[in-house]
Formats: sequence, structure tokens, C-alpha cells
Amino acid sequence: MIKVILAKPGLDGHNRGVQVVARALRDAGMEVVYLGIRKTPSEIAKAVVEEDADVVGLSCLSGAHLALFPKVAEEVRKKAGKEILFVCGGIIPERDREALRKAGFKGVFTPGTSLGEIVNFIKENVRRGEGA
Repeated sequence: MIKVILAKPGLDGHNRGVQVVARALRDAGMEVVYLGIRKTPSEIAKAVVEEDADVVGLSCLSGAHLALFPKVAEEVRKKAGKEILFVCGGIIPERDREALRKAGFKGVFTPGTSLGEIVNFIKENVRRGEGA
């Protein structure tokens, strides 16, 4: 089973969208741990290790994605000890998407992306070990 950690780093408190995504991923058979709002990169990385997650999904509607998302990815990579799929969503201007991809975010989703597209993207891009 694919295990996904979802979180909202920084001070952004708008969490309706990430909750909708969490439900869609659960409905698709994934195990989802939603950490909630106002999480630090360290808190997120700790949860990824403790939960042995395959995917980290971050959401930001406040415009702080370029400041926060790369820090989270760096912290997770330092602590995880395995390959993790990074995805993100929120209000992310086109001009910022390439920087996020360079920081390791393979999927960058914006408002209007279908839930099915997000589910399929994760299923197609998670590298699973034997027996998964």
C-alpha cells in the first residue's frame, strides 16, 4: 500500500483543499497521514521517517512555496534514507513551477487539477519494493 504524508508547512491555515485530496487518496486505497497546518520542515521529516512514507505532499496557498517546499524536501532527504516522491499543490504561479521541480517536486498541482489526475500521478510514480 502506498503511504502518503500530507502537510501544510509555514503559516498558511487554509486546509480545505488538502483535506479533499487526502480523502481522494484514501478512497483510492492509499494510506494517508495528514499532519495538519503550520508544520516545520523538521516535523514533516520526522513524520516521514516514523511512518515510513513513500510520498510527501505539501500544500501552500500563501505564496511561501518557494521558501518552504525546498527546505522540507531537503530535510526529508537527509532523514528518510530512501527515495521519496515529492508532490505539491496550491496557488503556484507558472514561473515558480520549474524551481519546485528542480528542488525535487515531481508533481506540481494547481487549482482545477482533477483528483483522479493526482491519484494516478502518485500511483504511476511511486517506486515500490518487492511485493508491493
